[in-house]
Amino acid sequence: MDIVIAGDGKVGFTLAEHLSQEDHNVTIIDTNDEALKRASDMLDVMCVKGNGATLSALQEAGAGKADVVIAATSMDEVNMICCLAAKRLGAKYAIARVRNVEYAKELSQLKKDLDIDLIINPENATAVEIARLLRFPTAANIDTFCRGRVELVGLRLQEGDFLCGQPLAGLDHRVRALPMLFCAAERGESAIIPNGAFVPQPGDKLYLIGQPFGINQFFKLLGRYTPKIKDVFIVGGGRIAHYLTAALEHLGMHVKLVERSMERCRQLSDMLPHTLVICGDGTDQELLESENVGACDAFIALTDRDEDNLIISLYALQQKIAKVIAKSNRQNYAGIARSVGLDSVISPKLITASQILQVVRGMQNSKGSVMNALYKIAGGQAEAMEFVVSEKTRGLGVPLKDLKLKKGILLAVIIHQNQVVIPEGSSVIRAGDTVIIVSRDKVILDVNDIYEDRPADAVEGAE
Repeated sequence: MDIVIAGDGKVGFTLAEHLSQEDHNVTIIDTNDEALKRASDMLDVMCVKGNGATLSALQEAGAGKADVVIAATSMDEVNMICCLAAKRLGAKYAIARVRNVEYAKELSQLKKDLDIDLIINPENATAVEIARLLRFPTAANIDTFCRGRVELVGLRLQEGDFLCGQPLAGLDHRVRALPMLFCAAERGESAIIPNGAFVPQPGDKLYLIGQPFGINQFFKLLGRYTPKIKDVFIVGGGRIAHYLTAALEHLGMHVKLVERSMERCRQLSDMLPHTLVICGDGTDQELLESENVGACDAFIALTDRDEDNLIISLYALQQKIAKVIAKSNRQNYAGIARSVGLDSVISPKLITASQILQVVRGMQNSKGSVMNALYKIAGGQAEAMEFVVSEKTRGLGVPLKDLKLKKGILLAVIIHQNQVVIPEGSSVIRAGDTVIIVSRDKVILDVNDIYEDRPADAVEGAE
C-alpha cells in the first residue's frame, strides 16, 4: 500500500518503522532536516521536506494516489487540514492525530465536516490503558478483546511462584480447569509461544488470555490478588494526567496530582474539582515524602521526561507502593526498567501505532476476515489479534489437531455463538466465529495466514 505520513516525531517515526517493515511504500513529510535524515538513514522510506498541510508538499509526496494519509505532526490544526487537503487530492483514507482536550467533545463533528476517516488521541488512549491497569493492579499490562469479555494479562514471575520450575502441562488441575490459556512468554530479549513442555522460570513474563473470571481466579491461586486501589498519586499534569484523573474520579478513586507549572495547576484545579492538585517538583524526594507518597495504593509518573518518570517510579517501588506505572516512549528505557522490577511501562506512541496498524491491515484485507483488535506484546516482538472468521477461511469445521499452523502461531480463543472457548485439539472454527490469534515474528492479515502455505484440501488432510 502507498502510505503518506505527515510528521516525523516519535509517533510518525514509529509508524514509518512498522509500516515499512511490512513492505508498504511509505513517504514522510516534515520540515525538520535532521528528522528526515534520520528516517532516510534508518528506514526504507521516501522523505519530502515541507509542511504537511500544504498542497505542494502533499502532491510531491503522492498523497493524491495514497491508500492512507496519516497526519501526526505536533499541531492538531495542521493534522486536520492535512487530512482535509489529502482527501480533496484523492487520498482514499485519512487519519489525524488530535490531542487537544478542547476538541475531545467535538470529534464526531470534526470527522464529518473535515472528511477525516479516523481521529486518534494517544493521550486519551494511554489514560484508558492506565485506568484499566488500576482496576487490576496485580497485572503488568492488560489488553481486552470482544468488548471486555476476553482479557490478555501480563505477569512477571517471582521466586516461589508455584509455576516456576515445572512444565505447563504438569500444572495443578485447578489451573488447567480455569477458562484461560498461557499464550506467550518473554524471557530476556526473546518472545516465546509456549507449549505444554514450556518450563516457566523466575523473571519470565507470562501472558495469560481468557475470561476475566478465570484470570482473577488464577491470580488468587498465585497469591497475587490485591484489594482495589483507592488512593492514587500522579506526577505530571499533562493531557494524559487530565484524561486519567477524570476517569479515576468517575471510578471513585482519590487522586493527588503534582505539577510544576502554577498556571497548569490552576487549569487542572478548575477542570478536576475533586482532585488535590499540588504545585511542585514531583521528582523532589522531599516533596514526595512530605505528601506521604508511601501511603498511596498506586503511583503514576507522567512527566514529559522519560528519565524522570523511570527514576521516580523506582523510588516509588522502594516505598513498597502496590502499583507503579511509568510513561516511557523509549523502548530501550522500558527494557532497563523491567530489568529492575518496573513492569508497567506505558508507551503512548506504541499504543497509537497499534491502533493505526490495525486499520491498515484491515484495509489490506477488506475481502477476508475482519480484524477487530491488534495489540503488541512481549516488548513488541509478538502480536495478539482479534478476527471475525469469514466463509473464505480455510479449515472450517476441521478439528484444530488436524490443521497445520505455522510455527510461532497460536489460536488462543474462539468465541462461538457468544460463548468463549479455550480451544482444544477437537475444537473447530466456523464462519461467523471470532478468534484471537497470537503471533511471533509474523504479520497476520487474515485468519488464512496462520496456516502452512498449502492448498485447502491438503490442510484438511493434515496430521
